[in-house]
Amino acid sequence: MTDVRTHDTRRVDLARALKHGAIGGVIAGLVFPMFEMAMAALQGDSPLAPLRMIGGIALGDQALDPGFSILVAGGAGIGVHMMLSIVYGVVFGAAAAVVRWIISSAATAALAGAVLGTLLWVVNFYVVAPIFGWTWFPEMTDPLVQFVAHAGFFGVPLGLYVAWALKRTAPRVT
Repeated sequence: MTDVRTHDTRRVDLARALKHGAIGGVIAGLVFPMFEMAMAALQGDSPLAPLRMIGGIALGDQALDPGFSILVAGGAGIGVHMMLSIVYGVVFGAAAAVVRWIISSAATAALAGAVLGTLLWVVNFYVVAPIFGWTWFPEMTDPLVQFVAHAGFFGVPLGLYVAWALKRTAPRVT
């Protein structure tokens, strides 16, 4: 006989949730810039412009200058972006361990990830960026593209991976 409580009897170990949150952050952190770079190219900008903008967080607005080394600006952009993606993934993993319904289904996990991605966009672009003088984020980007990028190409992959990873190896309560 099948135990109908199987789904409800799985534990989410916080350490596993944090680990898989970090891995999910890396995955989402790779998917997101690919979308951003493709959209920049489709809009007639350099596909490396998103990396320059993110690199400007560490290097200042000089990173936006086309004469500034793309290796330096892009490298800084990749480093900053991956670090933030891992941090945000760990936060999502911790939330999934504490608020179990976040990973109750793929749809719920995708939605929770999309909500996180949207919150990250709004807070980072319209609260944090102005405080630190990173005015190029809201000025140089299309809000619709940023919404889709953050919700759909960061949040959704993060949510789906974390839900999948935590459900596939979760120990059963006896």
